[in-house]
Amino acid sequence: MDNSSKRELTIEEENANLEAIKNLAKTKRKSNQNYIKLLIKGLSDTNGLVRRHYSEKLAEAGTAALPELVNALLNSKNVIQRRAAAKTLKLVEDPIALPHLVKALTNDSDPVVQCSAAGAIAIFGEAAVNHLIIVLESPEHTEMQYGLAAWSLAFIGANAPNAIKKAAQSKNTNVKSAAISALENHIRQSEDQAAIKLVESAINDSAENVQIEAIKLVGKLYKIESFIPILISKLKDKNPDIRKASILSLIQLNIQEGLNQIKELHEVEQDEKIKKLIALAIKKIKE
Repeated sequence: MDNSSKRELTIEEENANLEAIKNLAKTKRKSNQNYIKLLIKGLSDTNGLVRRHYSEKLAEAGTAALPELVNALLNSKNVIQRRAAAKTLKLVEDPIALPHLVKALTNDSDPVVQCSAAGAIAIFGEAAVNHLIIVLESPEHTEMQYGLAAWSLAFIGANAPNAIKKAAQSKNTNVKSAAISALENHIRQSEDQAAIKLVESAINDSAENVQIEAIKLVGKLYKIESFIPILISKLKDKNPDIRKASILSLIQLNIQEGLNQIKELHEVEQDEKIKKLIALAIKKIKE
């Protein structure tokens, strides 16, 4: 069979599938499992607009579509279908899907499925926080999976401030650093002093990754006077990543008070990349 014939067959199959869906839809029984199974089959279509159509119809079916969507997400051999299932679960918006989405994030071999699962997890707000903490606490996952879990936590941010603040006091450094970073929007919107205190404590945390996230966060916020001396003091830190984060935050906040210390660092800095960053800081802060 030549490619043209194969394409014709594909179109015929697609038309038949659409016709069957229309006939089932006429019954107005959106929970009809035959209808849902046909929609699930459509999630493997190679045309993105067609997949979107099926996703929207599954979202209309709501919770009734969950078993088939979860099965497609976790068990389908078709990677396109798994990706689409994760995105569709985001549209359905039922938190029952959370543990299954976490399983896809941590177990699926495809990075796009992992990303789609993380995006779906993030919409559930406070209900998703503990699931993400479990991912961040586990030593078994990849850097990408930790990064996606941290991104989801940051996306939730101001929608679950109390849960994020609690996570920012975790003994686990992965959880703590991700939670500190996730406080950005909450602090920006509320100027919550308790949250600001958590960031101040994190800047001097014993874990360097926590320190770095806190320093980066300070640079993204409005100028908080109590943080300026701390940022300047970090220019002398032995860890080049901490020095780098401090310089960047001083640039972002245009901290004039740190200019002399930055110039002093330029004289002794051995890391060429940081030295170039220092030169940029001197130029920018002068402006």
